[in-house]
Amino acid sequence: MIRSSFAIVLVVLVATAGLLLPDFAKAQSLEAQRPQIRAALEAAEAGRFDAAQSAGLSGHPLHGWVEFATLRRDPDAISNTRAQAFLKRYEGQAVAESFRALWLAALARRQDWPALLSAWKGSNNTALQCAELNARQATGRLDAQWTAQAQEIWRQGAKSLPDGCDPVFAILASRGGLTPALRWERIEAAAAERQSAVMRSAARGLPADEAALANDYAAFIDAVHPRALNWPKTERSRRMAAHGLMRLAAKDPDGAERQLPRYADALGMGEAERGQVLYQIALWTVASYGPDSARRLNAVPESAYDERLHEWRVREAMSRGDWNAALAALRKMPAAQREDSRWRYFEARLAEKTGDAAGAQRLFREAASSATFHGFLAADKLDQPYALCAWIPNDGVAAKQAVARDPAIVRAMELWQLDRPGWATSEWNEALSRFDDTQRRIAVEVARDNGWFDRAVFSLGKLPDEQRLYELRFPLHHGDSIRREATRHGLDPAWVAAEIRAESVFNPKARSSANAMGLMQVLPTTGAAVAKRLGLPWGGAASLYDSDTNIALGTAYLREMEDKYGVPYVAIAAYNAGPAPTARWQSQRPGHDPDFWIETISYKETREYVARVLAFSVIYDWRLNGDALPVTDRMLGRTQARRKDFACPTAQMPKS
Repeated sequence: MIRSSFAIVLVVLVATAGLLLPDFAKAQSLEAQRPQIRAALEAAEAGRFDAAQSAGLSGHPLHGWVEFATLRRDPDAISNTRAQAFLKRYEGQAVAESFRALWLAALARRQDWPALLSAWKGSNNTALQCAELNARQATGRLDAQWTAQAQEIWRQGAKSLPDGCDPVFAILASRGGLTPALRWERIEAAAAERQSAVMRSAARGLPADEAALANDYAAFIDAVHPRALNWPKTERSRRMAAHGLMRLAAKDPDGAERQLPRYADALGMGEAERGQVLYQIALWTVASYGPDSARRLNAVPESAYDERLHEWRVREAMSRGDWNAALAALRKMPAAQREDSRWRYFEARLAEKTGDAAGAQRLFREAASSATFHGFLAADKLDQPYALCAWIPNDGVAAKQAVARDPAIVRAMELWQLDRPGWATSEWNEALSRFDDTQRRIAVEVARDNGWFDRAVFSLGKLPDEQRLYELRFPLHHGDSIRREATRHGLDPAWVAAEIRAESVFNPKARSSANAMGLMQVLPTTGAAVAKRLGLPWGGAASLYDSDTNIALGTAYLREMEDKYGVPYVAIAAYNAGPAPTARWQSQRPGHDPDFWIETISYKETREYVARVLAFSVIYDWRLNGDALPVTDRMLGRTQARRKDFACPTAQMPKS
């Protein structure tokens, strides 16, 4: 396993650019102190930290986080003096703002309103915003601005708001600030989010007859009922009926289709409300390619179509092999949507399928200028090199040194090395809030050098040219393990690297909500089963955080998927979605060409995952070898095909 550290990066810089030795010594010192800082953080979190015994760490960049770890154990027991001293000591640092949020919440609980107002510096947290409003009210600072801010929070409450906001709204109501119009505004926002409980809560201050109607609207959101047939024939009633029927459509499209005419006629629903319901009926039918998909899509008025439903109309026709209908649907997309390389490519494929060879060639040429899965497919159709214009900036050692020495970046890198990603991200965000675009890009390089690769995913892309930073966006790490395991299982190393990039962005400690772990996001049950089949020792779930173990098991599982399904593109789908959905997609479209099969995968996540992994494989092939196996051959497992070169079209030449 290869893992670059801050100190190692600085060694390289010393050797190549004469970096000042004091900076290098400092980096060595930070690396040497990591075991002590790790132990101090763990002790602080366990309530065992002894400041006297750790006096040597008082000047360490992370000492504030050690203090924070101690303080957050029981923020309600912290004195105002101690809290204010901490905030002053670390003013301007991420650790101070992390503590401030805890401290403000503690002050709200103890209702120490003067202290809360003294510590207040604004917040995006609704609970804290309400606490600040409570503090201003309690200290006699009710004014027009207080009312306006309270009303703004009320308007944002389509979903439940924190309990601490209840006193604010009670005072707002007592002062006449919660008018029936404002209550209805929140009721309607909640209805759009299908939040019937919020609707009922907001209705409590309405006049009796209006409250009864609002509660009946909420009941209809929960379950369609015939009382709605006698509602007032108002625009509001029509919207409420539409929301309820839309919710029903998500659970029971057939039932919603049966019920719609009855309520639409009784309440006088127009095209807009009918279209919203018909949209949901069609969407929840076509998402499973139900037999009524085409009919229900055609029933949706064009005025109700958006990009999402346009795509589904194309996919539905593709799934049936109705190329003419698919082409007609695609050409109804908005111009900006059609210009995307995905739909340029499929417009070309559909033109090809329907006999328009010349039109197909023109469209393939347009799509092939994009370094994406569909751009690569289009280039294969034209038998031309892949378009890829890499940008490799040369900012100089001094610029990189300046960013690397920024105190927040130093803290962020150290926290990342200590497996504190949340805190590291807080420091990172604080630094980037001060950086210009060049410094931001260089910071991503510094993070890459420290093994923190996902910063290139989350912090690049603000500028179009940043998409061409392929060396940053597609890191090469654990190369020996990837090559070894790929060779052992007869797989292309570029595919394995692409899977790691798609699954974890090369974070060996990644863990998903489904408990998939490590570089290749292997589930513990899968890891144990694969280890048993291979006769490998199994060290339990925690062993999946070992990079070599994870790559060995993940690559073996990829091999099993390809053996089971016969071709990589289906194996990739199965790796992401599992066997049951994959079997369903295979049975639904057994004779489809691979590109159409991938595009008609019903799960958006998997559909995009397959395209992403195949595109990443091409880019990693380029990074590893300078050329690439054509993606058309790659997705079919044809590994001996003639390899392709890369070229930068003149129109996309990198800036000097």
